[in-house]
Amino acid sequence: MLTSINELLEKEAQAVKNIPITDAYEKAVELIVEQVHNKNGKLVTSGMGKAGQIAMNIATTFCSTGIPSVFLHPSEAQHGDLGVLQKNDLLLLISNSGKTREIVELTKLAHTLNPELKYIVITSNPESPLAEESDICLLTGHPNEVCLLGMTPTTSTTVMTVIGDILVVETMRRTGFTIEEYSKRHHGGYLGEKSRELSK
Repeated sequence: MLTSINELLEKEAQAVKNIPITDAYEKAVELIVEQVHNKNGKLVTSGMGKAGQIAMNIATTFCSTGIPSVFLHPSEAQHGDLGVLQKNDLLLLISNSGKTREIVELTKLAHTLNPELKYIVITSNPESPLAEESDICLLTGHPNEVCLLGMTPTTSTTVMTVIGDILVVETMRRTGFTIEEYSKRHHGGYLGEKSRELSK
């Protein structure tokens, strides 16, 4: 088992190293800063299944680092939750295939509500409907899943998480987010206590 675990770790690590790094990252960060930090909009993340869980995690991480963000479930959006979208908001959509039906439908509904709404997509498929219609597309590098069946989202969700981390950290760098600001948003637990100590 130890040999197998080492092989899994190597494959996951290599997938992260193979993430295509382009100027799309700089454009994505600039768009987040412009729409949310400068224009007082918010970042609205969305995805289905495992990708949705990653989108939710990215939203909460952005919130704690000064970028107001919420997760919008694509199915619930069709039953009234689409109303969370407001002027200057920005969509961050995650779909490994780039053609998840619920996400494609969400983009159409969102643009009906606000034709000027921009969106960033994280996907493995540059020729997918979501990639082609997006304002900015961040590619995962289409890593093979380490799942024995090659099906279960494993490596792909690892890479999605790392891409989200890149966006968060580079946005923090661009906005000059400080430990003092962090402590105001994070009161509980070890991180709350530690941030208050460091901000003194």
